[in-house]
Amino acid sequence: MRLKPEQTAQHLRNKPLAPVYLVSGDEPQQIAEITDAIRKAAQEAGYLEREIFSPDSGFSWHDLPAAAYATSLFADKKVIDLRLPSAAPGTEGAKVLTAYCERLPEDTLLLISTGKLASASLKTRWFQALERVGVFIQVWPLEGEDLLRWLQQRLQQRGISADKDGLKLLAARIEGNLLAAAQEIEKLYILYGAGFLDTAKIADAVADSSRYDVFKLADSLLAGNPGRITKILAGLKDEDVAAPVVLWAITREARTLCKLKQDLASGKNRDAAMQAQQIWDKRKALVAQALDRLTEAALHRILIISAKADREIKGQQPGDPWHTLLQVCLQFTSVAALKQ
Repeated sequence: MRLKPEQTAQHLRNKPLAPVYLVSGDEPQQIAEITDAIRKAAQEAGYLEREIFSPDSGFSWHDLPAAAYATSLFADKKVIDLRLPSAAPGTEGAKVLTAYCERLPEDTLLLISTGKLASASLKTRWFQALERVGVFIQVWPLEGEDLLRWLQQRLQQRGISADKDGLKLLAARIEGNLLAAAQEIEKLYILYGAGFLDTAKIADAVADSSRYDVFKLADSLLAGNPGRITKILAGLKDEDVAAPVVLWAITREARTLCKLKQDLASGKNRDAAMQAQQIWDKRKALVAQALDRLTEAALHRILIISAKADREIKGQQPGDPWHTLLQVCLQFTSVAALKQ
């Protein structure tokens, strides 16, 4: 069975869950949202156990049937979350997937996410076996009216509405990058809250990529580079970037690192923990640097100082919020700084 991405929600609401889902494409934000929706529906249906497999975590194709057919007297229904960075499973993977689909295990849902499948892959035995028993969802980059519709729906999730000109301006600025779009919409919500946004407000908030933007600051925080952090933060202030947006970027990184620390402490594999937090390959090295450098206590200290900056921004406490933001940022640079 094949579904369009926009049909997924209705399928999950109105149809029994399929034993296998394959989500394929080169648009990571859509992939993440669709797989999140499938995992949520599975959890609501009683699939409380979950195993994540990916090549980065040392996955072997023998692990899939071992996990699928393992039985336990007290076992919950299980989701096997298989993440393949390349679209093709290879010869061994094709055999394993074909055999799996021909003998489906009980109480197990297999969720596969991959890169874009080539047209030749759709004619292979493994794909056809999967399509007979499961659901295939092909994700395509959004353009034109489809992109405007996605932006409108995403804004509505935050209680924000905009006219057609505002949507077109937002679409032009993010250039089809849905992850950037989601971040920009979060910034709009932080700045203006729910309600109608006219084109002027969107133009003011969603500027073209500036020399010192908040995402470059976030990467510098993870890298622990004090000189670059200071320079970027000064540039953001000079360009009149709103302090709440800067604080949002800082605390987002700190909270993500806290969650990763907790997952690792509970015994979760590092790659699996990063996958759960939707950290893409290009950022994994930076995040790993920060994880190795900062303790959990250090991250909590960052959040405490961030709360002070938030009170200063809102006028609930005297002080210069930009000075406090610099203090927060420099806490990322080393454990020693946190012990002063």
